[in-house]
Amino acid sequence: MFYGAVVWDPWLIVAQIVCLQCLYYLTLGLFLAILVGTRVSRMSLVYFFDYATVTASTVTGWCVIASFILSSLAGAGFLVYLVERAKKCLDFSATLYIIHIFICIIYGGWPSSITWWVVNVTGLAVMALLGEYLCIRRELREIPITRYRSNV
Repeated sequence: MFYGAVVWDPWLIVAQIVCLQCLYYLTLGLFLAILVGTRVSRMSLVYFFDYATVTASTVTGWCVIASFILSSLAGAGFLVYLVERAKKCLDFSATLYIIHIFICIIYGGWPSSITWWVVNVTGLAVMALLGEYLCIRRELREIPITRYRSNV
């Protein structure tokens, strides 16, 4: 879908990054709404970008952690359809999490929580490794060739 005769297309790469980032945050928002939205009185961007909400000391914090991990699993599936190449999965996953770190720094300052770092590094690893695995499986799938035999 996104690769072929043109090897270097910066607009395509930017479009893939933007699509992946948007899909990641949409999925994160869905999981946060399901897991955290039932526990808190008001949802806000704090649960997306503030490192203090990612904590293992409360049930709500565990729900936030689960939302981030589930979003990285979904992100691996997005890599299969957007990137389609196993060798690019790590690059796109790292780019997504680097952009996320910058947004978190702008929103709430430097993340000083060890839990936040563990969750995000784990999410990056899950997304990259599962994405590579799924892309390799897709790349190695047999190409169906239909043969027409004449009845002569």
